[in-house]
Amino acid sequence: MLRELRIAVAVVMLSLVTFYFIDFAGLLPEGFSVLEHIQFVPAVLSLSTAVLVALVALTLLLGRLYCSVICPMGIFQDVIARISRGLGKKPKKKKRYQYSPARNILRYTLLAATVVALVSGFTLLASLLDPYAAYGRIAANVFAPVYLAGNNLLEALFTAMGNYTFYRMDIYVRSAFALSIALLTLLGVGYLAWKHGRTYCNTICPVGTFLGLISRFSWWKIRIDPAKCTHCGVCATRCKASCIDSRNQRIDYSRCVECFDCLDACRQDALSFSAPKKASVLPSEAAPAKAAPKDPSRREFLATTLATTLTVPALMAQGHGQQERLRLRDGSGHTRQVPISPPGSLGHEHLGQHCTACHLCISKCPSRVLKPALLEYGLSGMMQPMMYFDKGFCNYDCTVCSDVCPNGAILPLSVEEKHRTQVGRVVFVEDFCIVHTDGTSCGACSEHCPTQAVSMIPYRDGLTIPHTNPQICVGCGGCEYVCPATPHKAIYVEGEAVHQEALPFEDTGTHEVELDGFGF
Repeated sequence: MLRELRIAVAVVMLSLVTFYFIDFAGLLPEGFSVLEHIQFVPAVLSLSTAVLVALVALTLLLGRLYCSVICPMGIFQDVIARISRGLGKKPKKKKRYQYSPARNILRYTLLAATVVALVSGFTLLASLLDPYAAYGRIAANVFAPVYLAGNNLLEALFTAMGNYTFYRMDIYVRSAFALSIALLTLLGVGYLAWKHGRTYCNTICPVGTFLGLISRFSWWKIRIDPAKCTHCGVCATRCKASCIDSRNQRIDYSRCVECFDCLDACRQDALSFSAPKKASVLPSEAAPAKAAPKDPSRREFLATTLATTLTVPALMAQGHGQQERLRLRDGSGHTRQVPISPPGSLGHEHLGQHCTACHLCISKCPSRVLKPALLEYGLSGMMQPMMYFDKGFCNYDCTVCSDVCPNGAILPLSVEEKHRTQVGRVVFVEDFCIVHTDGTSCGACSEHCPTQAVSMIPYRDGLTIPHTNPQICVGCGGCEYVCPATPHKAIYVEGEAVHQEALPFEDTGTHEVELDGFGF
């Protein structure tokens, strides 16, 4: 019964989290972002005390249930393991898993390195190891294009029948690097789950390691009744965490993820999920866990990890140095000195210290303005969201990214606050403007500016040319997106490393801007 209940809750959780990432039509309300806010690392970075207390209390009471019914990466591994078991050969099915000692050197070193990196403000390591962020990148960069392809196929079929329920969506790669990382993560974690169950959770994942430290003291846990146990080992072959030593009647509770598979497997009814008994102390609790064998390369491994950890601040500083020197070129055809971070992120530093690149904001952005960065923010900011205006511009009234961010990297903004947040400033290059080069009447940039930071003034031959007021510009990119000048945009947005407050402007009510289309 417990196993079936765990599976039901896990399936619902994984389905909702995944669909929330790939849902481009907004079928799920924004309130479902709470499923992301209860993830462990986002709760740590956003200082969500209530969530952290609840997760720790849950672990102290019931063990690492978080890893089985809340963490999407953990549930995804169970799906892979179940598929593997279904497709495997019968002899392998019977002896699916076996007990193996914990790799404590590796798991605790990775946990320590992650903590040091987070304290140092270098979130790249946490971004790579955080199970929620890693799964988010898989959903946003791998699953989402597949979902869009399915939508486009249905659109073609229904349109051919005269039904226009579906509409076509462009499929494109936001970042080749982010896609590569997502694919490598999918293949790596998928392989481990296919072959060895929860090896990733109990060896690499820092969240699993931390919760494992707490779960040693859980009140309710899987317990072995020595009077009923026959040492048959069936439970160990079903344990995807490889934490049941049936020969010695011991369970490594730091690795048990409370999947309850062993309860259904035991034919002697020797296993139970229960509170401790006062009458006696079970061998699984009294005897210390078997120590892991010594690693011959232990010194080299620790030295390498320590050196990597100590050089994190230096690498971060080097990355910021690259940011100052870098002149990145994007689809606008010009060079941008400072990258543009999303409104609500306060600037590069705050974003870099809190973002783990889960790509939820990128997936939910209705204008497709956000894309993963490479080295624009420096090494520590790889894969974090940046604003590009090749596919659209930031809608003046949109606050979606700040509403859904679970990490506190993009803080919530009201529409009024968004209207005053200056993420960048407009720059006009007259030499590229078609009014100047072709003697053609334009004005698209002015018509698309929601704050009137771009206005038209008399030029020559009866023409008008853009005039900018950077102080009231919010950096939405509307002018840059619609500028028809080629190959170089005549107007673009220069980012602000620290967000500013734009000066108020007098709204004449004449700037009604559609998301798509040009002003002429």
